[in-house]
Amino acid sequence: MIEWITPIIFIVAGLLAGIIGEKVFFKKLRTVVSKRQIPGSEIIFQSLHRMTFIWFVVAGFFWAILSSPLKPDIAIFLQKCITIIFLYSVTLVLARLTAGFVNIFIQRTEGVPISLISNLAKIAVLILGTLILLQTVGIQITPIVTTLGIGGLAVGLALQDTLANLFSGFYLIMSQQVRTGDYVKLDDGNQGYVTDITWRNTTIREFSNNVIIIPNSKLASTIFTNYHLPAKEITLTINVGVSYDSDLELVEKVTVEVAKEVMKEIAPALVDNEPYIRFHNFGDFSIDFTLYMRVSEFFDQRIGKHLFVKKLHKRYQQEGIKIPFPVRDVYVQKND
Repeated sequence: MIEWITPIIFIVAGLLAGIIGEKVFFKKLRTVVSKRQIPGSEIIFQSLHRMTFIWFVVAGFFWAILSSPLKPDIAIFLQKCITIIFLYSVTLVLARLTAGFVNIFIQRTEGVPISLISNLAKIAVLILGTLILLQTVGIQITPIVTTLGIGGLAVGLALQDTLANLFSGFYLIMSQQVRTGDYVKLDDGNQGYVTDITWRNTTIREFSNNVIIIPNSKLASTIFTNYHLPAKEITLTINVGVSYDSDLELVEKVTVEVAKEVMKEIAPALVDNEPYIRFHNFGDFSIDFTLYMRVSEFFDQRIGKHLFVKKLHKRYQQEGIKIPFPVRDVYVQKND
């Protein structure tokens, strides 16, 4: 039993050091760094969460094995197990760090979805770390890679739809035809804001706050309108008709003034883009024209039309401009 005292001391010391390091030093260091707002510090601490405890415990067991009276073959086997645990924990930390910093980079790049790129980066680090781990402990990875290559062909045939969605997601991201935050309308009538593009599907949120899930392969092959390309700003068009006895010069002046008032409320950054009208038709009851006014994005069309109709109706009443309603005179011929 005396021979096991030293190994037990190492194990207990590792456990205590892990608890103290995780609960005291790591926690205090995180608080100090958070106050200084060092860029990327939160990602680093999240990646190292509970790893301090694991590494101290692993170190305790490692020294315990070295100082124990175990047989050489058993000691070597346990050392390999400890090495595997340590290398896997390091791989996991690197995967977390990679995913975290990729998220920061993507968030600075407008319109690039987070989920797909972040998850793929994390998976790539885990696979690479696993292969390095196997090579380190003496396992030849060449047969494994060969087997995975042959097996990957069979898996690829079995998962054609999944792979089609995966590569379609990459195509959508690389082509920049649709980005997160864009407002799109599909050929089947569904429309909304793109919230995310994952490895399998694209999520679209409607005005009603419902969510539409579309497989990437279907979105890549369908016809859709992206109202945020080439720019978010769009031209709002509203058809109006005035009576035949109206002063068209006054109509144009008043309508443009009202449109400018609306633009100042909903799109102040676009006020330099003068709204304008174009008369285009002598209708049965009115002279018809179309107003053209710039708004910041597709969603602003609704509030733009709402405000314009209210303000224009009130202003027309003040100026004595009439918006006619359909009137039809019927003449009855009397036959003798």
